Amino acid sequence: MKNYWLKSGLLSLMEKFSVQVFAFGSVFFLFRGLSKEAFGAWAIFLTIAAIIEVARIGLLQNALVKHLSVADETEYAKITTASLFINLLITSLTVLSLFWLADPVAIFLEIDGLAPLLRIYALTNICLFPFFQLNYIQQANLDFKGIFWSNFARQGVFFTFVLSIFLQNEKFDLIALAEFQIVSALVGSVVAFIFCKKFLRFSISLDWHWVKELLRYGIFVFGTNATTQLFKSTDKFLLGKIPVAGPVGVAIYEAAIKITNLTDVPTFSMASILFPQSARRAADGNNGVKNLYEKAVGAILAFMIPAILLVWIFAHYIIWFVAGAQYLDVVPILRITMLYGLFMPFAVQFGTVLDSIGLPKINFYFTLANLILLGAIDYFFIWGFGTIGAAYGTLLAYAVSFVYMQFYLYKKLKTNPLNAFFYMVEFYKKGIFHIQNLRLNYGNFRKSKIVN
Repeated sequence: MKNYWLKSGLLSLMEKFSVQVFAFGSVFFLFRGLSKEAFGAWAIFLTIAAIIEVARIGLLQNALVKHLSVADETEYAKITTASLFINLLITSLTVLSLFWLADPVAIFLEIDGLAPLLRIYALTNICLFPFFQLNYIQQANLDFKGIFWSNFARQGVFFTFVLSIFLQNEKFDLIALAEFQIVSALVGSVVAFIFCKKFLRFSISLDWHWVKELLRYGIFVFGTNATTQLFKSTDKFLLGKIPVAGPVGVAIYEAAIKITNLTDVPTFSMASILFPQSARRAADGNNGVKNLYEKAVGAILAFMIPAILLVWIFAHYIIWFVAGAQYLDVVPILRITMLYGLFMPFAVQFGTVLDSIGLPKINFYFTLANLILLGAIDYFFIWGFGTIGAAYGTLLAYAVSFVYMQFYLYKKLKTNPLNAFFYMVEFYKKGIFHIQNLRLNYGNFRKSKIVN
């Protein structure tokens, strides 16, 4: 078990970190190669793409991992076939919707050039069909190696393209950037297949019982994930739509969010490895799930709090390095968005735990309530304070939702959010103890070498 947490945790952390680093690296050069208006349009496009991907992940991932991780050989093949059918169905619907709604969405958001980007992304979505399917099969088998390398390949290829354009002093073209995402998705899918082929087992016929079962479970996770991504994107959409901000406001706010997202790496890494273990422990009662939740949040906070402090202290220099002097007005916004990290671990693991114990419907209702709350708060805060109002409003929404989500967990699992901070301190103590042991062992090794 210890080897599982260590190896899986390291691979998951590396995967999430590499994705964020490549995304960060691409943005680093795009900040310098695009106008604020163009960067704002690109940010809105990526936000829409993220909503689509996260929604599909919700329909596929948790239902497949939950059932496949405990299935016998016969049911395993039926489940993977049923999941593949659902993936094909949702991909087809997504592609048709992108072609049909591209123009209306661009007109509604008042973003020039958005429609062709969305149509190109429809092709990217087809190429991501095997990418997601293969990675979730690996996760169900508690194998994270291929997940790391496929994501590394997908994001790394796109970053290499952006870097090459920048080094050649060529002008960035949004259409070309979107087209190269197709290539990146294809490369990532090929790498995922190489690692996952040993886990691929399908049935000859489609088992409609498993199609219904996966859909019954996944439909609420689908709604939850889509709503969660909308929750994370509402501030950007409102900034782009409300005249006091506009696409320039989106670009400014995105500069802060890109840095803040780097601190989310431990949160989502822990969620990836917590879900299959939590799903298995749910069969043994709520106490095991409760301890997993509190320890997972504590471990995340151990990384998160020092990161928040560092960014608060060096915010000016970080913005200057990441986005350049033209974005220094982002500094106060960054200091506010970094405080999201105090609530994010609790919120993400809340959803992970509810899904793992078979309550995706409840998780969806909470997420929907959070979205409505955020939309109302951000709307008035942006009108009142401009771009920084999005940061104030989102932070307030996180704080309010934290209170009622923790109240529900206490009623359901008897969790205590303060325990997460106790585990955080234990994490530091164990870290210091291991460092001291390493120093002691190194000292003894040095002495033995001198004696010999």
